[in-house]
Amino acid sequence: MAELSWKGLVLPAAALAAWSLAVENHLLGGPMAVSPVALLQVPVTDPDGREIWAALGASLVRLALGGSLGAVAGIGLGLALGLSRPLGRALSPSIDTLRQIALFAWIPLLTAWFGTSETAKIVFIALGTFFPLVLATQQGVRATPAGLVELVQVLGLSPRRRITALYLPAALPSIAVGVQIALISAWIGTVGAEYAIGNGRGLGAYIASGREQFRMDITLVGVLALALIGVALHALGARLIRHLDKAT
Repeated sequence: MAELSWKGLVLPAAALAAWSLAVENHLLGGPMAVSPVALLQVPVTDPDGREIWAALGASLVRLALGGSLGAVAGIGLGLALGLSRPLGRALSPSIDTLRQIALFAWIPLLTAWFGTSETAKIVFIALGTFFPLVLATQQGVRATPAGLVELVQVLGLSPRRRITALYLPAALPSIAVGVQIALISAWIGTVGAEYAIGNGRGLGAYIASGREQFRMDITLVGVLALALIGVALHALGARLIRHLDKAT
């Protein structure tokens, strides 16, 4: 694993070296040319660049709040759809139709309903989390082995015990995959909402500010932070899947 990790750093290291050489030899010039060394100094020494820390904090709080709301709603509805086939037949077509709408296509509707308030951003992030988890939870519950379902029926377990002792554990691997997708979707939604809706702090607003000031260094710092948080969320989701695979 360590060997693979080091191999994965070869291409980024080569790109950084080529980037530095291009700037130093004036192959890239003008206000849009920033060296990697100068870029690393922006979040520490530049007054405008230091805003990245407050922006990251605001974005992560939004991610946690919107993601939690979407996860609770998605898992709850997915569980209901998986347990009740009549309810699934009634609601699944509508949910599947709404799921086909591109995430960013919701922004005009949300801003019409909620304006450019914090509520619009939270709802947007929640939508990014909601749809992957509805599908994953429903499929996971439906995939519960028939033999185990018959066993809990014979044992006469209450509906609540059936959910906690059988259906949720059986659906956990599927839910974990849904969580991995939902984390990335929610993070993209967080930054996208901040960028498109504006009105407040956040990583998306930080990147937009760099663009408006023609500060390529600030813009690149924001994009780099976006990528690093995304990688961390992906690793968190992958670790969750491995943990659940071992547990089951």
